[in-house]
Amino acid sequence: MRCEVDRGVEYAAVLPNAFLLRLINDIMRFQLQSIIGVTVTSIIFRRKAIAILAMSFILSSCGGSQQVTQTQKLSAAADAPYKNVLVIFLASSFDSRRYLETEIVNKLAEHGTTAVRSTSMMDSRVPVTRQTFQAMVDEIGADAVLVTQFAAFQTTGAVVDMNPQATHNIRPTHYYNVWSVELTEYVAPQAVDYEHELSLATQLYSVQAKDVVWAMESNSNIQQAFDKGPDYSIYVDEAGAIVTQMLRGGLIVK
Repeated sequence: MRCEVDRGVEYAAVLPNAFLLRLINDIMRFQLQSIIGVTVTSIIFRRKAIAILAMSFILSSCGGSQQVTQTQKLSAAADAPYKNVLVIFLASSFDSRRYLETEIVNKLAEHGTTAVRSTSMMDSRVPVTRQTFQAMVDEIGADAVLVTQFAAFQTTGAVVDMNPQATHNIRPTHYYNVWSVELTEYVAPQAVDYEHELSLATQLYSVQAKDVVWAMESNSNIQQAFDKGPDYSIYVDEAGAIVTQMLRGGLIVK
């Protein structure tokens, strides 16, 4: 028996998910000075190198861990507990700012603390300056300003082989006991599983003391599989960690 094989290969494209390509642009340093009326020394955070092993980047987690560290205990000059907080997330993406600020405000509201997100009082065209936030503090009569920004971010990836699929088309020929076999393989490009290390630094400024009275840092390890979609829960988890530490530190009432 003789077989003639016609092998054809087709490639199915894997479309990159750009849910948080903009997060890469958020890995930047912000120097926040005098948002409550006096000059405050800017804190410059370390920046880690970003290892990107694929063109597509997705903030979507299928598991991970989080570690929280209090970097500054509540100052003796603090007038805690605070009841009216302006919440600010410093990032280049307005959507990322809005997402985290919304979750922090919601968590604070669960404990009876009034909070206003800065993104509810501005749009992406408004400059992120001292004057902008000073006006917000005056408008809502805030007694504290909660500021969160990126401290460090690092991504690594591991290549994952995809399972090819094949179809066979077998047809008889004009010759006795000779068949034509057409094999078509659908081979997808290799995918990438990611591991993200994300650090956020948070400070609380007292309007009355006109200084930083408390600070913390959260470090998250996020495992992301190539076949998982965007996951908003990272914002919920980060907001929960921040507000929990505020409760433990006595910054807000329980």
